[in-house]
Amino acid sequence: MVTGIGAGIGRGIALMFAQQGARVLGCDIDAEGAQATVEAAAALGAPIESLHPLNLTQPAEVQTLMGHAIERLGGLDILVNAAAFGAFEWLEAMDYERHWRRTLTGEIDVVFLACQAAWPHLKARGGSVINFASANARMALPRSAALAHCAGKGAVLAMSRQLAMEGAPHGIRVNTISPALVETAATRQPLKDVPGFREQVMEKFMLKRLGQPEDIGWLAVYLASDESSWVTGADFNIDAGATAW
Repeated sequence: MVTGIGAGIGRGIALMFAQQGARVLGCDIDAEGAQATVEAAAALGAPIESLHPLNLTQPAEVQTLMGHAIERLGGLDILVNAAAFGAFEWLEAMDYERHWRRTLTGEIDVVFLACQAAWPHLKARGGSVINFASANARMALPRSAALAHCAGKGAVLAMSRQLAMEGAPHGIRVNTISPALVETAATRQPLKDVPGFREQVMEKFMLKRLGQPEDIGWLAVYLASDESSWVTGADFNIDAGATAW
């Protein structure tokens, strides 16, 4: 199960998993984007299925998604919580409902609800949960109005450690990936339009290029596989060295 397959990291992981031989069920609230991913997978000869549009902030829809996974795939082994949405505003400009609450819902609640709905199915035979924190869970980036985003991703990091403890007796592994800025449809606008933002991002990177979804996808393949069977409660910085100095 890969959430948020309509664009960016979720799309990249869904395509990569399918090409590696996994049976993939995806979802996205963006029906057009999800359908484009399904068509791209078919063109690669690595078909995936998708439920779209699907709103991961609605518990009933999340339960429907997990039920569909069991019905179509016969079980659930891997959950990748790539879906997220949020607002980027400076503190004094932040509206409580439209910016703060919306971001926490879009970065924390969607992970909680998916994990809770998947848990009974993962307990049945063990599995791997991959959540997404961020370099922003550990550092602030000048010129980036990311207060709510930093809070949300910090919460995902802490929640995933707790889930790793709760899942261990059942053979459920839970890990996080913490990317720095990855070039996607969502990040291209600030990189292009916010004065000095690209330069500030690149200054933090030891490796002087922006991340790509494939950079994240290969780690997700590892964390989903049996090769990482002794890995849980861990966070992996995929960030060109940004958090190392």
